[in-house]
Amino acid sequence: MTLDGRVALVTGGGRGIGRAISLALAEDGAAVAVNWRRDEDAAAATVAEIEQRGGRAAAYRASVDSFEECSAMVGAVLADFGQVDILVNNAGLASRGKSVVSTEPEEIERLVATHAFGSFHLCHLLVAQMRERPRGDVIFVSSQATTHMAGWSSPYNMAKAAQEALAMTLAKEEVGNGIRVNVVAPGLVDTEMGRRLVKGAAGVEDIRTLDQAMPFGRVTAPEDVAAVVRFLVSDAGTLVTAQRIGVDGGGMPTR
Repeated sequence: MTLDGRVALVTGGGRGIGRAISLALAEDGAAVAVNWRRDEDAAAATVAEIEQRGGRAAAYRASVDSFEECSAMVGAVLADFGQVDILVNNAGLASRGKSVVSTEPEEIERLVATHAFGSFHLCHLLVAQMRERPRGDVIFVSSQATTHMAGWSSPYNMAKAAQEALAMTLAKEEVGNGIRVNVVAPGLVDTEMGRRLVKGAAGVEDIRTLDQAMPFGRVTAPEDVAAVVRFLVSDAGTLVTAQRIGVDGGGMPTR
């Protein structure tokens, strides 16, 4: 499933799920632009690992909630790589676990700006040039949160629902232009965000203690999510678009 000659931009690509996706796409032959906002060292380490394995990668700072920063990043990526064939909208934030009554409006704005507006910014900036490529792929990394719509999660639920609405709209608009658009929706994943989530929500100090409660006996790994992404953007996923694929073993504990 070679991606030779293709270029991927992965937002939040230096850590967690984004890092796993960046490494997987590079392993399949894509050049990878690794976006970061806060953790420059993690992004640099991901780029270094790709290069050590014989791939091509570079890191780019931008906060995706800013159209101006996204525009500057896209300009730099296109100048360096010539095109973007694969866009992975992965950058995200967790909410603070408060009720609707207790949630500050600023938190809603912050999460929607990152997940939904950030994804829109990059689609707006990159999809037109994808139409000139032999194939384009846009992947939205959402969450099974939109299936469960659990309480104490309104900012995250709202942000991810808006992101998925954008994905399905874009898929219908671009199917005639050779662009596939799909949503990957993980459940609880063993990442820094996932570990903070279970500690804050349930006082769980070690996320691995939840393995036995999970379908197939383990918490989802970032590499599980990356495996679905690499399938979708490969030749094996040629006829797959406007789909939402859950990656959680078929279910997850609810609060």
